[in-house]
Amino acid sequence: MTERRQLTDAPWLTAGPAGRVLALLNGNGEEARAVGGAVRNALMGLEVGEIDIATTAVPEEVVRRAKAVGYKSVPTGIEHGTVTLVVEGAPVEVTTLREDVETFGRKAKVVFGRDWQRDATRRDFTMNGLSASIDGVVHDYVGGLPDVDEKRVRFIGAPDRRIAEDYLRILRFFRIHAAYGAGAPDREGYLASIRGRDGMAGLSAERIRMELLKLLVAPGALAATEAMIDAGLMLRICGGVTYLGPLGKMIGIEHQLGLAPNAILRLGALGIAVTEDAKRLTKRLRLTKEENKALDSMGHRWWRLKGMDEARARQRLYRLGVQRYRSRMLLAWARDGRGDDAAEWKQLIALPERWTPPVFPLKAADFMARGIAKGPALGHVLALAEDAWMANDFPMEVDVITVIADQTIARFKHDHRL
Repeated sequence: MTERRQLTDAPWLTAGPAGRVLALLNGNGEEARAVGGAVRNALMGLEVGEIDIATTAVPEEVVRRAKAVGYKSVPTGIEHGTVTLVVEGAPVEVTTLREDVETFGRKAKVVFGRDWQRDATRRDFTMNGLSASIDGVVHDYVGGLPDVDEKRVRFIGAPDRRIAEDYLRILRFFRIHAAYGAGAPDREGYLASIRGRDGMAGLSAERIRMELLKLLVAPGALAATEAMIDAGLMLRICGGVTYLGPLGKMIGIEHQLGLAPNAILRLGALGIAVTEDAKRLTKRLRLTKEENKALDSMGHRWWRLKGMDEARARQRLYRLGVQRYRSRMLLAWARDGRGDDAAEWKQLIALPERWTPPVFPLKAADFMARGIAKGPALGHVLALAEDAWMANDFPMEVDVITVIADQTIARFKHDHRL
């Protein structure tokens, strides 16, 4: 049975790039609607971001109509009915209605169709199976409207079957629940996820990474992660111990400091105790080089930051730079078990706002003028001088710098019996 509801405020259906595409593809025997997340978000009063469009028109007709009005078309997945139209510089993804002939993961065989209900029933979750026509009417063929109202994430049809079609749907189940659900995860979907968890071994690391990082910044990330740990899913994803307490504390710290949710900070709190954990997570999730560097830096002797005085904190800030200094401090705070630690950690984390690391004033030429030749010895002397400069709290006075340079040369010659 089809249910309908009228959207009261949906200018995005008639204006902007998506509205123009909907107008283009409606009429002359064809219909187009907005589908999926945009409709769900509009019903929930959330920001409508990317707008996907489904249509009865076959890809060739979509391309023909776009060409007639001067829109560029890109065949991003034309074998599966998807064409991306570029309107006013913005991409709008258009997909012809489909019906599954065979289902085996991401390589399902499909044929194009004209039946909105059959297209809806091949989607993953009820709240994602909704479509909205250009007049603002929401069409529900799968029970999505009451689930949107109750913030309940349910699979369309039998959960075990939908999961077997693509095991990434296990992660999507928890990610969508973390973003849009309330209360405990749907029991049938939860139990089916446990039964199907072995199938996740065949998923690519890149797809898992994408879903996990999205989950970690969702409003319900902590509860969803706890449910996944209890279901034995996080061990399969991360390949090692995960730490729910530090994740919860990191989320609380972000709220205290007014920081936007950060997926890598939260992943570090969840999975990093030592730098070896960063290597494991990078391999398991195929993290980018920058993500790997961030996690590796966070995990490097973070425990030394507890109880650090400001002089030593300045040395850490100088060595690490602002971003990595703050990330390591945040991980140390998240893993600190004390309950009365907020003021101390806030003071340390705010150091870059009070103090800007100066540039080391001594150069290679200063030591070459003192008789040190180019080569490894020169680099060693520079490092010794920089350490001494830091230990003296970054002085910039010429006479003090001169003393540091002279003492460094004397120490180097003594150590090397020069």
